[in-house]
This record gives sequence, structure tokens and C-alpha cells, in this order.
Amino acid sequence: MYNMALNEVFMDEMNFWMIIGSAHEQSNGDMDQKCELIRTALSKLPQDDARAFSALFRVMMDRAYSWPLWGAAYVINGGCGDDSFSDFRASLISRGRAAFERALADPDSLAAEDFDEDSWFYEGYQYAVTDGVKAAVGTVVNRESPHPDEPFGQEWEEDKVYELYPQLAEKFA
Repeated sequence: MYNMALNEVFMDEMNFWMIIGSAHEQSNGDMDQKCELIRTALSKLPQDDARAFSALFRVMMDRAYSWPLWGAAYVINGGCGDDSFSDFRASLISRGRAAFERALADPDSLAAEDFDEDSWFYEGYQYAVTDGVKAAVGTVVNRESPHPDEPFGQEWEEDKVYELYPQLAEKFA
């Protein structure tokens, strides 16, 4: 991943997802173990790669900051505030690229997933990423751009959100 002689950063989106996927596979779905694995993997990265990983993690969190995905999380959890939605997005990223892309393309497809509320709304994965990057870099890496003010996509009304996700509503209502 890193060529010390050339001092090049090799942390691209492919390597980002490889690290995420490896931690996911090794953890067998145990979020505490997954957090330890990601924290350890990131702490061993060269500083520039760790910074790039942190930036990519924020990009993915922002990509998932959408009304459609928030609506799905709302249906799954029977309600979902800002903090819970942040935990949900980080937990979704922790499941790997295929799960992430599938959920962004069709949030109702999450109905086909096995659900453990603690794993899907796990408070801590984003902190494990921050801690691992901090261990590699020596300090917390700040965002290069501000968090979006509002989710993108079509906003939904709480009294109608279950109608937007028929598969999830059938499973969780």
C-alpha cells in the first residue's frame, strides 16, 4: 500500500474498502471485535494513508447522508434521530462496499439483511476509525470540508415514511 522510497500515498477507495472488508470478515459480525480490528489496522498505516482513510470515511458518511437512507433507518428502528442515523451510516460502512452500495441504490433492499439492532445502530465504529487514525497520525484529523447541512434527496414525512419502504415496513412495522 505504501512505497517509502517514493513517499506515495496509496490509500484510494479500493484500498479503503479492502481494509473495511477485511475487518468485517474477520469479526464475524461482532461489532466490538470489528472496531478493534479497524482501530488496529488504521493505527499501523503510514500517516498519509491514515489521513486519506479518514477523508474517505467522511466522504462515505456524507454519501450516505440522504433522506432515503434515513427513512429506511427510521423504519428499521421505529424512529431515528441525528445521532442514531450517524451510527447507522457508520455501521453500514462497516459492512463493506457491496452492502453500502446496495443500500444507497435501494434502501428498501435492507429488508433482505439479517438485523441485530446493536450491530446496525452501533455507537462506536466511527470512534474506532478516529482512534485508529489518531494513533497513526498522532492527532485527530479534522474534516477538510464541512458536514452537509441537510441530507440530500427527497425529504419524507414521518406519518408517510412506512409507505416509502414496503419491504422494510412489512419486516419491522
